[in-house]
Amino acid sequence: MDKKKLRQEKVQRQQQLLNAAKQGNRALNVEENAEFEALQREIDDLTRQIEEEERQQSQNNPNQNTGEEGIQAERQRASEITVLCREFNMDPQTYIQNGTSVEGVRTAILDNMRANRSPISTRGTGEISVIADSEDKFRAAASDALIMRGGIVIAKPADGARDLMGMSLRDFAIEVLNGENIPNLNRKSNDELFNILSRQFYNPTAAFPSILDQAINKSYVEGHNKAPVTFDKWAKKGTLTDFKTVENKYLAGPAGEFLEVPEGGELKHDLPSDEKLPTRKLKTYGRQFTMTRQAFINDDIDFLSKIPSRYAASARKTQNKQVYQILVKNPAIYDGKALFSTEHKNLMATGTGITAESVQKMFMALQLQTDQFGEAIIIRPATIIVPVGYAFAMYTMLQSPTINTADNTQAANPLYIYKDSLQIVEDPTLNVLCGDGAMPWFIVGDGADTDSIQVDYLNGQEIPTIRRMETPGQLGFVWDIYLDWGISVMDYRGIVKNPGIKLSL
Repeated sequence: MDKKKLRQEKVQRQQQLLNAAKQGNRALNVEENAEFEALQREIDDLTRQIEEEERQQSQNNPNQNTGEEGIQAERQRASEITVLCREFNMDPQTYIQNGTSVEGVRTAILDNMRANRSPISTRGTGEISVIADSEDKFRAAASDALIMRGGIVIAKPADGARDLMGMSLRDFAIEVLNGENIPNLNRKSNDELFNILSRQFYNPTAAFPSILDQAINKSYVEGHNKAPVTFDKWAKKGTLTDFKTVENKYLAGPAGEFLEVPEGGELKHDLPSDEKLPTRKLKTYGRQFTMTRQAFINDDIDFLSKIPSRYAASARKTQNKQVYQILVKNPAIYDGKALFSTEHKNLMATGTGITAESVQKMFMALQLQTDQFGEAIIIRPATIIVPVGYAFAMYTMLQSPTINTADNTQAANPLYIYKDSLQIVEDPTLNVLCGDGAMPWFIVGDGADTDSIQVDYLNGQEIPTIRRMETPGQLGFVWDIYLDWGISVMDYRGIVKNPGIKLSL
């Protein structure tokens, strides 16, 4: 069967499930929700297969007007239409197959809402939104109240959030279950309420899991933004669209020097050379955590405000550690040689502490590098990376306009001109990785001039994804948290290492 037709049939089946629940004035039951999620996985898989086939067709027939740009545009159009239609309970496939624009779909949704006299509002940007009903407002206020009670500051909390900060998890459970026709809610124990909520956990329209999801989402974004890492101050950031190994293929060599053309003379043909570059590849990293039955019964609000935040920060710290492990462990890179080596001319022969002479030698090593084709590179020193224990001496050296000479007289400090252009990055990760050994330090060139280490993310997404599990594995509410990234050494020329010396307290 045609894959596009098969995908359409699965989307229609999803719509039938939603319509049946709507006609019965109820949410999806456990069996319906399981089928809905299974259908969604199959739809996503079919979509990937269809896109891959279209990409292959484009490569086999480059003259056909279905190139990568066209595929990306069509993918974006289909995605936006699907999101809009799902939000307003409409079938997206008709609009996708008919080639309707996103604006056309918005107009159709608006007409449909007017015909059904549903509450709508139009913003100045042309977007359409359903006016939030009382339940949506309560969910937003409840999630903000929970994490504010746990100590997270929200600049603009939802209306009514502050009024709900005194409510316990039990109070919120009773509030959202009041419309479920469950008798004697106030008389039920916390354990009984937990069991009722557990049965609703995988229902996409249930209020209590939605409140937890929103609270956890804000918590882990907060943890991501405040994680104490330093790698992103100097490593480059990139984007990959899938998990395939990306071959950077070849780099065209530099254009040859311009030659004088005598009167009536001929222009000399130039043929750039090529050299292979490193590959890049993403990996998936993640953890799983649970709001346990005991946490609910004990009204453990800290779970919502602190645990997700810690996992999000852990993702950032893992990346930070992996980047600095490359600097310390000095692995072989794309050319088969160690990142820092005499062949690469980026390793000082003797380790030293922070001295003007050592900084000058490292500057020279960085600035005297040549590119793949023997041409000079203009690399500006931009960042000095040091373990804890070196930064004080480095700041003292850079911020002093004068220095003492051998004759105990004052002279101009040539490094003073770098006080505003050089960034000092101090990270204790280096101390931990080196243990009791010598503490190396590094100078990195400006990213606009050359490459060093790059961290890639899937579609540029740096914040972890968090979702409720499809199958419970523990007694409690379970979430997965994961993020896709890859770390690659792009060029050894952009970074120089000093092996350093041992430090003592």
